[in-house]
Amino acid sequence: MASQEIDALAQALSKLPGLGPRSARRVVLHLMKKRETVLQPLLRALEHVEQRLVVCETCGNIDTGNPCGICVDPRRDTRAICVVEDVSDLWALDRSRLFPGKYHVLGGRLSALDGVRPEDLHIDGLITRVAAGGVDEVVLAMNATLDGQTTAHYLAERLENYPIRLTQLAHGVPVGGELDYLDDGTLAQALRARRPVG
Repeated sequence: MASQEIDALAQALSKLPGLGPRSARRVVLHLMKKRETVLQPLLRALEHVEQRLVVCETCGNIDTGNPCGICVDPRRDTRAICVVEDVSDLWALDRSRLFPGKYHVLGGRLSALDGVRPEDLHIDGLITRVAAGGVDEVVLAMNATLDGQTTAHYLAERLENYPIRLTQLAHGVPVGGELDYLDDGTLAQALRARRPVG
């Protein structure tokens, strides 16, 4: 039997994606066995990130700087913005290193069932960025779900009066699939085959 503190740590870890109760207990045991080489560096890294973690006011990414590293990167193409639902989608797309532009995180997707309305998302920030000029293309990289496609359609309507090329990911992304769970090859094909909306 483990102490209450160890059980509490295992329960906290089991709430992380991909870790169930048994996996969390194995992680705790590994951390306890490797205190100096694994646990203590992990604690320092978590504390350092926790103190510096911020949401980028420009794009909505989570980073340790505001604006984030992507927004301040001079190698990025400022004329292209890829719109995603969540930060995990941004990280998944950026991991492929195929999109050279900037990003915009909505913070979710429209959903009548869940009561998520346009004003609940960071849509106005996107419109402000496009209205400021200098943007030639907006890529709608919504997840291939009904709510994702509803969100893409709504954004297309909001952006139709701006002189931009509006594209979306190709349908190589499976229906019901979420970007964060796709392999790099599928993401690469979807980005390369993006097409105009409408």
